[in-house]
Amino acid sequence: MQQAGPSPPSCSSTSECFPLSHHNTAECGSETSSGPEKHEPTFPSRMRSIVSFYICYLLCLGLGLACMVCVCLWNSQWRGGFAWDGSALQFNWHPVLMVTGLVVLYGNGAVLYRVPLTWGQNKLPWKLLHATVMFLALILSIVGLCAVFGFHNDKKIPNLYSLHSWIGITAVALFAMQWVVGLAGFLLPCSPISIRALLKPVHVWMGGSILWLSIAACISGINEKLFFVLTGTQAYVDLPSEALLGNSLGVLIVAFGLVVFMILSNHKWQRPDSSPEVLAYTPLLEEEN
Repeated sequence: MQQAGPSPPSCSSTSECFPLSHHNTAECGSETSSGPEKHEPTFPSRMRSIVSFYICYLLCLGLGLACMVCVCLWNSQWRGGFAWDGSALQFNWHPVLMVTGLVVLYGNGAVLYRVPLTWGQNKLPWKLLHATVMFLALILSIVGLCAVFGFHNDKKIPNLYSLHSWIGITAVALFAMQWVVGLAGFLLPCSPISIRALLKPVHVWMGGSILWLSIAACISGINEKLFFVLTGTQAYVDLPSEALLGNSLGVLIVAFGLVVFMILSNHKWQRPDSSPEVLAYTPLLEEEN
């Protein structure tokens, strides 16, 4: 006898074949859907991701603070302090301002959009805060350059002859261009969305590149300074206390940069797309992702 197989599912109603809870667009009775279903992360998974972010963010803040303390301690205790008179004390402002502005403030400004507390809110205030932090970092970097140029000119030392100076001046110049283009492209009301969509990947890539250049400039500058000042009985090769502090500062700067790039590269910590409700509050400054 021929056995009857299972009868195909009936299509008596659209809701039975296409349940709204799944938005399935496959044919009736088919086991495969026309596209992959998006599964929202569960609440425990979201909480683990948020907790992991804040751990990394606190580590980023702690490393940044440690960098600033070390560079200030180095130049105040071992290099004699600070002044603005063309002497070596004026030069001491250079490493302090460059590490503080071009690395610490810049890195913290870059990860500002990743903070979960900013998600689901109007993006415009956070744009303004991001631009303000970056502008402050740029001002400190420019003042740091003025300090070293003034010292070199007073002592008749040539400017921009070392690899460190080439990398540093390139980082600051690109930083200035990045800030001006970002202001014009993302904050001015007359900027069209098409221009913003075109600029955004370039802006993100350039931001990461500037941070890498800044870290390279600071590390090479620390090494160059230690080679210049540690001679004779306090030679660099003997690793006196000043050399240990300078090397430790370089390690902290690298660690800070790695944490920043870890935060920026984690897709789970990217700011979600702005919703239409959020867009409605800023009709002149349409939000992008």
